[in-house]
Amino acid sequence: MATHADSNALAALARRSYVEGLLSGLPAVVHAVDQGARTLLGQVAEHSVQMRRRDLVEGLTKTSGVWLQGATTMLRGALLTGVVSASRPGDLPPPSGRHSRPGLSLVDNDTIESEIISSRLALSMMDRASWEFTDLRSRMTVLEGRDELDPNDVLRPHVLARIVTAAWRSAGLGQEQWRTLQSVLHDEFSHFAEEAYHETNRLLLQHGVLPEIDLRPFIRRSMNAAWSGGGSSSGGPGSGSGRAGVGEETRMMSRAGGLARGADHAEAVLGRLNRLIGRQIPEFVNTSRAQSVSPTLKAAIADAQQGINRRLTAGSGGAHAHGVVSTPALLEELHQRKQQLKQAASTPAERATIEIVALLFQSLLTEERIPAAIRVWFARLQMPVLRVAVGEPDFFATVDHPARRLIDRMGACVMGFDAKTRNVGDVLEKEIKRVVQVVEAYPDTGRRVFQTVLTEFEKFLEHYFKNENEASRKGVSLAQQVEQRETMAIQYTIELRKMLNEVPVQEGVREFLFHVWADVLAMSAVNGGNQSDETKAMKRAAADLIWSASAKVSREERSEVIRRLPPLLKSLRAGMGHAGMSAAKQDEHIQSLNNSLAAAFTAKAAVIPHERLEELMARLEALEELLPDVEVVEIDESMVLDLSGHESSELEVVAEGGSMPTPAMLAWARELQVGSWYMLDYRNRNEAVQLSWQGLRRQLALFVSQQGRAILFQQHRLAAFLQAGLLVPAQDESLTVRATRSALAKLDVDPSRLLN
Repeated sequence: MATHADSNALAALARRSYVEGLLSGLPAVVHAVDQGARTLLGQVAEHSVQMRRRDLVEGLTKTSGVWLQGATTMLRGALLTGVVSASRPGDLPPPSGRHSRPGLSLVDNDTIESEIISSRLALSMMDRASWEFTDLRSRMTVLEGRDELDPNDVLRPHVLARIVTAAWRSAGLGQEQWRTLQSVLHDEFSHFAEEAYHETNRLLLQHGVLPEIDLRPFIRRSMNAAWSGGGSSSGGPGSGSGRAGVGEETRMMSRAGGLARGADHAEAVLGRLNRLIGRQIPEFVNTSRAQSVSPTLKAAIADAQQGINRRLTAGSGGAHAHGVVSTPALLEELHQRKQQLKQAASTPAERATIEIVALLFQSLLTEERIPAAIRVWFARLQMPVLRVAVGEPDFFATVDHPARRLIDRMGACVMGFDAKTRNVGDVLEKEIKRVVQVVEAYPDTGRRVFQTVLTEFEKFLEHYFKNENEASRKGVSLAQQVEQRETMAIQYTIELRKMLNEVPVQEGVREFLFHVWADVLAMSAVNGGNQSDETKAMKRAAADLIWSASAKVSREERSEVIRRLPPLLKSLRAGMGHAGMSAAKQDEHIQSLNNSLAAAFTAKAAVIPHERLEELMARLEALEELLPDVEVVEIDESMVLDLSGHESSELEVVAEGGSMPTPAMLAWARELQVGSWYMLDYRNRNEAVQLSWQGLRRQLALFVSQQGRAILFQQHRLAAFLQAGLLVPAQDESLTVRATRSALAKLDVDPSRLLN
């Protein structure tokens, strides 16, 4: 068993290894930052931005060596002590609020701004490296027998951030220059920190420190291969046991995974790709270079497409022949085609485009969560996508290019199926096949054909979940009935309020009509139609109720009320019963109405003129013609408190749970796309569900499991579940973003493949 001294020695070794790795890799990071600044300068921008970028490049050219030397000096000071204090002269400027003299003093704006910049860099590092740092902190605190790392421990991200920013300022570089280059600085140092933590964790794991926290898979970037034992480490995903007692530093970066992997994440990945390629081929990042494909390359792409299609259908003569081509054989075929295409390319940018598209599809075709029958149809998209990418550089610059969105939408729909059966269904597979064949049939239309088939695919999904998918068909039908009923109930309520706005109707009757009978009318209209006998009877009951509740001053009128009352109450009970109301609730409403009708007998109710009653009767008969447009009706909590009354054995309605959603979560709830898969934690079950239907303006959303479990959300409740992490995307990033990250990893290791 290791002694206390052995444990301390091992902790010191780990800390020293971490610092030595930083010292060894820092020159490459500074060089990468310098190249990133030059790449920015080569991009089109407003004059003022361009001038700032030019000044930045000039400043870095003069002072990057001084910046590197300053950071190196501070890091070397930590080799012996393991800390970089904020109080020793020459280490770091003291953070605001930490003064050697007692009492209060003002902190100048420059110091505050510097701390903000440093804090943002630290948060960026934690965003990228939080898991690695948390595991390392757990291992180090166990070795040293303490509860937490020293606040100035060199291992902490904010200490490295302070070193970097302090050295930046000492080199004469300013805050405006930092902001101009902030995205590059955050990206480079975040990856640098992640690599440093990973290697230090690997060292401790080799010595048996907390082996239950498995080392996560990691792909090193060649520019920073500064640590010993190169190569990626093996090991499954971390168990997370090291997150017990996570400090504020990690909690500050906690946020919903779906938001973290949203548009901002995709933009960041694409930004990294463009910066990496821009270092090798500066003209690649100029998105104004759109051009037609050269005849030689165009012919080579067409030949490659025909060859791939022949290879996929060889040996069977039918669509199902795709199953006979193994993934390795397919990848080898595509690799050979890539080499031929590169020979036909006329510019470095074209060769780079061919390489990147090949890497993207290599990732797509090795994605095991995509069923094999679907994977081969993705393979046939490679050449059409390449044709678009060569002529439209914004394919690599924007996340909303229709070719990218089409791949993501089709991938999202097929990546949630059972891992054993991989059964996507003939209808969905045939539609994906049709989409690919349409794209192939129009080789010269580029973006337009992708946009067209994307729109068609969206329409198909709506029809598919409603009519073709066995798991979702019934649930969608029930959800549509709920929406139709709720919408009509709100429409009826709005119109009844208008009708009775200036009519002296007793308050109890008014509330009954608005809150109960409007829903009864809606239910009747949904089941039998607006002009059915049942709906007409419900309208007459409303008219009779209004008349009965008005003042009755003559004997004849009172006798008429008594004669009409039994059939009226029977109609009211029948309507409430058809709407699903319990007998106890019906009794409660009938008792309240009896009190209102009694007031009419004592002449306490106001008199409604006969002409006004006749007008109300006529308007009730033609009520549907007066209803407001569906487009202006919102199913929100101000009109409908909950939808729990619609719950049945076949449709679960989520009426509670989750956390108060932020505006960002509400916006995210509106952006979820039909067909995407999620993990839902609800009523003691955690299972994969697919978003199968969204109502008008996405105010209702239906999720269905593979077994047919149907769960309906109102928009605000959906956002509450997203906020609480009770509903999370099954895939934390889109298919093309994942493929782009995979391509980046390979290009990091060998950027020269872009040109070879």
